[in-house]
Amino acid sequence: MENFFTIIGGMGTEATETFIHILNEKTPATKDQDYLDYILVNNATIPDRTAYILDHSKPNPFIPLSEDIKQQSKLGPDFFAIPCNTAHYFYDDLQALTDVPILHMPLETVKEIKVKYPNAKKVGLIATQGTLHDGIYDQPIIDAGYELVKPAEDDIVAKKTMELIYDDIKEKNEVDADLYHEILNEMVNNRGCDVVILGCTELSVAEERAGSAGFNVLDAQSVLAEHCIDLELKNRAANK
Repeated sequence: MENFFTIIGGMGTEATETFIHILNEKTPATKDQDYLDYILVNNATIPDRTAYILDHSKPNPFIPLSEDIKQQSKLGPDFFAIPCNTAHYFYDDLQALTDVPILHMPLETVKEIKVKYPNAKKVGLIATQGTLHDGIYDQPIIDAGYELVKPAEDDIVAKKTMELIYDDIKEKNEVDADLYHEILNEMVNNRGCDVVILGCTELSVAEERAGSAGFNVLDAQSVLAEHCIDLELKNRAANK
């Protein structure tokens, strides 16, 4: 293949499946050959990212992630996409292993706020406790001039979000729509967010299946998919 990219997925598998669906659905295609060329690495056995970030005695996800990056780099993809927000805790160390660009999902998502919600001032974040803890969204949001509204790790919103992510979606492959909308309602109506970033790909699953019920959300996984499409279509056009 020429002009292909590699997706490092499996974190979790249902979330990766949603990413692929979004990617293909958003690709402007009228025949088979219009779709993008990509390799999907669904490395489902990568240890839990949040568990390691909160407790470094737990198995380290960086080890299999680094192996995936090094193996796939030998094939020469145009870029890497990692549809897992929490895994971006390791972004700098992973990028240091390869000359192939790795798209930075949190940074691309923050850039998209002004495009889709130009009047936003207060930006909320719901995510795993690992992403809340490592702060990968914090400085980009602040540097972009927004007020960050982020639940503390022991906040009721953070706990309900973890319940939705782990107890419902990861464990049961189910989406509690009422719980998802309750979380969004708290962030928008009680905490004053103009837009809420869905900073976990399991939340993208919730959004796909339950919808946002009219609340302003920015799905990081959709942003990543759109960026993949834009880049790869440009690469394809440049090499015709």
